[in-house]
Amino acid sequence: MQMALTLGQRGLGNVWPNPAVGCVLVKDNRVIARGWTQPGGRPHAEVHALMQAGEQARGATAYVTLEPCAHHGKTGPCSDALVKAGIRRVVCATQDPDARVSGKGFEILEKAGIEVTLPSRRRL
Repeated sequence: MQMALTLGQRGLGNVWPNPAVGCVLVKDNRVIARGWTQPGGRPHAEVHALMQAGEQARGATAYVTLEPCAHHGKTGPCSDALVKAGIRRVVCATQDPDARVSGKGFEILEKAGIEVTLPSRRRL
């Protein structure tokens, strides 16, 4: 998670209107991809990492600093991208306070059979 937090800092001041997020994909105890929200807010951190990982993402764990988005904006939901990629587990630092996402991203993941780990999961 520390690596994901550090990666997220790369976007500070450059990704508005989106939050600066970091994502690390790990498989077989090895980092297979790293991503962060890119300038202008796209692609999001999860998609950036998934593009690097390609098929290696299947069965991996995603460490993400913010709950994966669950709404359609200028891009599709990151939660859907994680499901489609075959991620098996998501470890997340915090739930997104944005009402369009809050808890919904986790619900999408869990309905798809993905294990979600969050230090203190609660409804905001």
